[in-house]
Amino acid sequence: MRPTIETERLILRMPSQADFDAGWAEFHTDPDCMRYLGGAMPRSVAWRALAQVVGMWSLLGFSQFSAIEKATGRWVGRVGPWRPEGWPAPEVGWLFHRSAWGKGYATEAGRACLEHVFETLGWDFVSHMIHPDNLPSQAVAQRLGSRLVEMVTLPPPMDVAGQTQMWGQTAEDWRAAQSASSGAFRSSALNA
Repeated sequence: MRPTIETERLILRMPSQADFDAGWAEFHTDPDCMRYLGGAMPRSVAWRALAQVVGMWSLLGFSQFSAIEKATGRWVGRVGPWRPEGWPAPEVGWLFHRSAWGKGYATEAGRACLEHVFETLGWDFVSHMIHPDNLPSQAVAQRLGSRLVEMVTLPPPMDVAGQTQMWGQTAEDWRAAQSASSGAFRSSALNA
Protein backbone atom coordinates (compact mmCIF):
# COMPACT_ATOMS: atom_id res chain seq x y z
CA MET A 1 0.00 0.00 0.00
CA ARG A 2 1.29 3.48 -0.86
CA PRO A 3 1.52 5.98 1.98
CA THR A 4 -0.82 8.93 2.30
CA ILE A 5 0.39 11.75 4.52
CA GLU A 6 -1.91 14.30 6.11
CA THR A 7 -0.76 17.74 7.24
CA GLU A 8 -2.86 20.51 8.75
CA ARG A 9 -4.10 21.75 5.35
CA LEU A 10 -2.96 19.16 2.80
CA ILE A 11 -3.29 15.53 1.85
CA LEU A 12 -0.20 14.10 0.15
CA ARG A 13 -0.96 11.00 -1.90
CA MET A 14 0.31 9.12 -4.93
CA PRO A 15 -0.53 10.98 -8.17
CA SER A 16 -3.28 9.65 -10.42
CA GLN A 17 -4.44 10.18 -13.99
CA ALA A 18 -7.26 12.39 -12.67
CA ASP A 19 -4.63 14.85 -11.36
CA PHE A 20 -3.55 15.61 -14.93
CA ASP A 21 -6.60 17.73 -15.79
CA ALA A 22 -7.17 18.75 -12.15
CA GLY A 23 -4.09 20.99 -12.19
CA TRP A 24 -0.99 19.02 -13.20
CA ALA A 25 -1.19 19.96 -16.89
CA GLU A 26 -1.98 23.60 -16.16
CA PHE A 27 0.99 23.86 -13.77
CA HIS A 28 3.48 22.24 -16.16
CA THR A 29 2.36 24.32 -19.15
CA ASP A 30 2.53 27.63 -17.22
CA PRO A 31 5.72 29.62 -18.00
CA ASP A 32 5.72 31.32 -14.57
CA CYS A 33 5.34 28.05 -12.64
CA MET A 34 8.06 26.38 -14.73
CA ARG A 35 10.44 29.37 -14.89
CA TYR A 36 13.14 27.64 -12.79
CA LEU A 37 12.32 24.11 -13.91
CA GLY A 38 13.33 24.15 -17.56
CA GLY A 39 10.40 26.16 -18.94
CA ALA A 40 6.80 25.43 -19.83
CA MET A 41 6.09 21.99 -21.27
CA PRO A 42 3.63 20.97 -23.96
CA ARG A 43 0.70 18.97 -22.50
CA SER A 44 2.11 15.75 -23.97
CA VAL A 45 5.42 16.23 -22.13
CA ALA A 46 3.56 17.19 -18.92
CA TRP A 47 1.71 13.87 -19.18
CA ARG A 48 5.02 12.04 -19.54
CA ALA A 49 6.23 13.83 -16.39
CA LEU A 50 3.17 12.50 -14.55
CA ALA A 51 3.89 8.99 -15.86
CA GLN A 52 7.51 9.34 -14.70
CA VAL A 53 6.46 10.23 -11.14
CA VAL A 54 3.90 7.39 -11.01
CA GLY A 55 6.42 4.97 -12.51
CA MET A 56 9.03 5.85 -9.90
CA TRP A 57 6.57 4.64 -7.24
CA SER A 58 6.60 1.19 -8.90
CA LEU A 59 10.34 1.10 -9.51
CA LEU A 60 11.65 2.52 -6.22
CA GLY A 61 8.70 2.31 -3.83
CA PHE A 62 8.64 6.10 -3.37
CA SER A 63 8.25 9.24 -5.41
CA GLN A 64 6.62 12.62 -5.28
CA PHE A 65 3.10 13.01 -3.93
CA SER A 66 0.23 15.02 -5.33
CA ALA A 67 -0.62 17.76 -2.83
CA ILE A 68 -4.37 18.10 -2.39
CA GLU A 69 -5.82 21.07 -0.54
CA LYS A 70 -8.10 19.73 2.21
CA ALA A 71 -10.48 22.69 2.22
CA THR A 72 -11.27 22.45 -1.51
CA GLY A 73 -10.09 19.03 -2.71
CA ARG A 74 -8.02 20.82 -5.39
CA TRP A 75 -4.69 19.54 -6.74
CA VAL A 76 -2.24 22.28 -5.75
CA GLY A 77 1.17 20.76 -6.40
CA ARG A 78 3.65 17.93 -6.26
CA VAL A 79 6.11 17.39 -3.44
CA GLY A 80 8.29 14.71 -1.97
CA PRO A 81 11.06 12.20 -2.53
CA TRP A 82 12.86 12.27 -5.86
CA ARG A 83 15.79 10.15 -7.00
CA PRO A 84 15.98 9.53 -10.76
CA GLU A 85 19.01 7.80 -12.22
CA GLY A 86 22.12 9.97 -12.06
CA TRP A 87 20.64 12.50 -9.59
CA PRO A 88 23.34 14.05 -7.36
CA ALA A 89 21.64 13.06 -4.07
CA PRO A 90 18.27 11.88 -2.71
CA GLU A 91 15.95 14.89 -2.88
CA VAL A 92 12.75 16.22 -1.40
CA GLY A 93 11.41 18.75 -3.88
CA TRP A 94 8.32 20.92 -4.13
CA LEU A 95 6.43 22.41 -7.06
CA PHE A 96 3.22 24.29 -6.39
CA HIS A 97 0.52 25.76 -8.64
CA ARG A 98 0.48 29.56 -8.68
CA SER A 99 -2.88 29.54 -6.85
CA ALA A 100 -1.05 27.99 -3.87
CA TRP A 101 1.90 30.41 -3.78
CA GLY A 102 2.37 32.45 -0.61
CA LYS A 103 0.27 30.15 1.59
CA GLY A 104 3.12 28.24 3.25
CA TYR A 105 2.15 24.97 1.57
CA ALA A 106 5.70 24.18 0.37
CA THR A 107 7.07 24.47 3.91
CA GLU A 108 4.16 22.52 5.43
CA ALA A 109 4.41 19.70 2.89
CA GLY A 110 8.21 19.77 2.92
CA ARG A 111 8.29 19.19 6.69
CA ALA A 112 5.98 16.20 6.35
CA CYS A 113 8.09 14.79 3.52
CA LEU A 114 11.33 15.23 5.49
CA GLU A 115 9.79 13.25 8.34
CA HIS A 116 8.73 10.58 5.82
CA VAL A 117 12.14 10.19 4.15
CA PHE A 118 14.10 10.22 7.41
CA GLU A 119 11.76 8.14 9.59
CA THR A 120 10.04 5.83 7.07
CA LEU A 121 12.46 5.55 4.13
CA GLY A 122 15.55 5.69 6.36
CA TRP A 123 17.49 8.28 4.38
CA ASP A 124 20.61 9.71 6.06
CA PHE A 125 20.73 12.88 3.93
CA VAL A 126 18.23 14.85 1.90
CA SER A 127 18.87 17.50 -0.72
CA HIS A 128 16.83 20.17 -2.52
CA MET A 129 18.01 21.12 -6.03
CA ILE A 130 17.23 24.83 -6.44
CA HIS A 131 17.92 27.23 -9.31
CA PRO A 132 20.27 30.00 -8.10
CA ASP A 133 17.65 32.67 -8.94
CA ASN A 134 14.76 30.91 -7.18
CA LEU A 135 14.73 32.91 -3.95
CA PRO A 136 11.31 31.66 -2.73
CA SER A 137 12.48 28.02 -2.85
CA GLN A 138 15.74 28.94 -1.14
CA ALA A 139 13.66 30.50 1.66
CA VAL A 140 11.60 27.29 1.97
CA ALA A 141 14.81 25.24 2.22
CA GLN A 142 16.04 27.51 5.01
CA ARG A 143 12.72 27.24 6.89
CA LEU A 144 13.06 23.46 6.65
CA GLY A 145 16.49 23.67 8.28
CA SER A 146 18.56 23.02 5.16
CA ARG A 147 21.67 24.91 4.15
CA LEU A 148 23.47 25.51 0.86
CA VAL A 149 25.82 22.54 0.41
CA GLU A 150 27.38 23.03 -3.04
CA MET A 151 26.79 23.78 -6.69
CA VAL A 152 26.03 20.72 -8.83
CA THR A 153 25.26 19.84 -12.42
CA LEU A 154 22.11 17.78 -12.92
CA PRO A 155 22.14 14.84 -15.36
CA PRO A 156 21.00 15.33 -18.97
CA PRO A 157 18.65 16.77 -20.12
CA MET A 158 18.43 18.91 -16.96
CA ASP A 159 22.08 19.97 -17.34
CA VAL A 160 21.26 22.61 -19.96
CA ALA A 161 20.36 25.08 -17.19
CA GLY A 162 23.95 25.05 -15.94
CA GLN A 163 24.89 24.74 -12.29
CA THR A 164 22.17 24.24 -9.67
CA GLN A 165 22.33 24.88 -5.95
CA MET A 166 22.15 21.78 -3.79
CA TRP A 167 20.68 22.59 -0.38
CA GLY A 168 20.43 19.84 2.22
CA GLN A 169 20.62 18.45 5.72
CA THR A 170 21.38 15.18 7.46
CA ALA A 171 18.85 13.06 9.32
CA GLU A 172 20.84 13.72 12.50
CA ASP A 173 20.58 17.51 12.05
CA TRP A 174 16.87 17.25 11.27
CA ARG A 175 16.18 15.13 14.35
CA ALA A 176 18.17 17.50 16.56
CA ALA A 177 16.13 20.45 15.26
CA GLN A 178 12.87 18.54 15.88
CA SER A 179 13.91 17.75 19.45
CA ALA A 180 14.88 21.37 20.08
CA SER A 181 11.51 22.64 18.88
CA SER A 182 8.87 21.79 21.42
CA GLY A 183 5.54 21.54 19.70
CA ALA A 184 7.27 21.02 16.34
CA PHE A 185 5.05 20.18 13.40
CA ARG A 186 4.40 16.48 13.08
CA SER A 187 2.57 14.87 10.23
CA SER A 188 0.38 11.87 10.78
CA ALA A 189 0.25 9.06 8.29
CA LEU A 190 -3.22 8.04 7.23
CA ASN A 191 -1.86 4.85 5.64
CA ALA A 192 1.62 3.42 5.80
